[in-house]
Amino acid sequence: MASFTVRIGILLVVFGVASYVMTGGASVTAFIPSVIGALLAVCGLVAVRNEAARKHAMHAAVLIALIGFIGTASALLRIPDLLNGAAVPRRPALIARASMAVILLVYVVVSVKSFVDARIRRKG
Repeated sequence: MASFTVRIGILLVVFGVASYVMTGGASVTAFIPSVIGALLAVCGLVAVRNEAARKHAMHAAVLIALIGFIGTASALLRIPDLLNGAAVPRRPALIARASMAVILLVYVVVSVKSFVDARIRRKG
C-alpha cells in the first residue's frame, strides 16, 4: 500500500504541473494537486523506509487524501452541466478539481479496504 501511495502522490504532482502548464499559468492554484501529491508521496516514502512509522504514515496519507477529496468533491456535482454543454465558468479548473476528486476517492477507498484487510489478517 505504501508504494501505491507514492505512485498516487507522483501522479498528483504531475497532474498539478500539467494543469498549470495547460492553463497557461493562469493561477497558482493549479498546483494544489501537486501539493497534495507531494504530501502523499512523503507519507508513502516514510511508510516504505520506516516500519515503525508505517501505520501512522499511512493513516496520515488517508487523512490528507480525505481532506483533499472533501475540498474537491463539489466539482463532481457540476459534471452533468459540463457534459450537457452548459456554460460552466472556469471549465479547466472544474475538470481538474473533478479529476482530483476521483483520484483521491479511489485512493481513500483502496486504503480503507487495505486497512480492513490488515486488521482481519491480524485477528485471523
